[in-house]
Amino acid sequence: MILAVLLPGGFTFSLYKYLSAPDPNTAAASPTTDPTPEPKEPSPSETERPDSPIDADEYGDWNFRAGSVTFKAEKVGGWTYDSCAPVDRRGVLAKNKCERVVQLAYAAYRGHLTAVQVIMSFPTAKAAKATAMHLASSSRAVKWRRDKLLDKYVYAKQRVALTERYVLLTVVAADKTAQVKATRFHHYLHTDRSNSFLFRDSVASD
Repeated sequence: MILAVLLPGGFTFSLYKYLSAPDPNTAAASPTTDPTPEPKEPSPSETERPDSPIDADEYGDWNFRAGSVTFKAEKVGGWTYDSCAPVDRRGVLAKNKCERVVQLAYAAYRGHLTAVQVIMSFPTAKAAKATAMHLASSSRAVKWRRDKLLDKYVYAKQRVALTERYVLLTVVAADKTAQVKATRFHHYLHTDRSNSFLFRDSVASD
């Protein structure tokens, strides 16, 4: 197991970890560091409403552009849970009083790369931080939609980010066709969504 920590600034930190071992005939990708995209204003179609609970309907397809960097992914599923129990595998979320969860599933590169994001909302920054630190040491505390990820892959990792009262888990799996694109795709998808929560927190605190 390999763990690397990045500190992109603000209240956000990212934790990178391998998932369970891939297919015996494949090799897991090594963790790498990509350039961190600059925070940007969320597009109107993906702006979270700071005065309302998180909801899967807020999110559509992911269309990202920053300079010459572009990514696209189709939203293939979205689920909103009024309770965190459906994704709480070991009681960690209940212990930290998790309030609400959203799951999002994406597919890119004609299905050769899949992603699932789990967004967890907490009553306090302290509770969110405690959960994020636990996820840094265990990949089994949160259940995600494994049926939306590739069964066979050469790249399979998760990243965790903390922004004030929210914890974001982004899981990406890619086969050989999309392997060379997976690390950068994962980094930008995860960081772009994290940046949007920094924006949400700043607006909510005004």
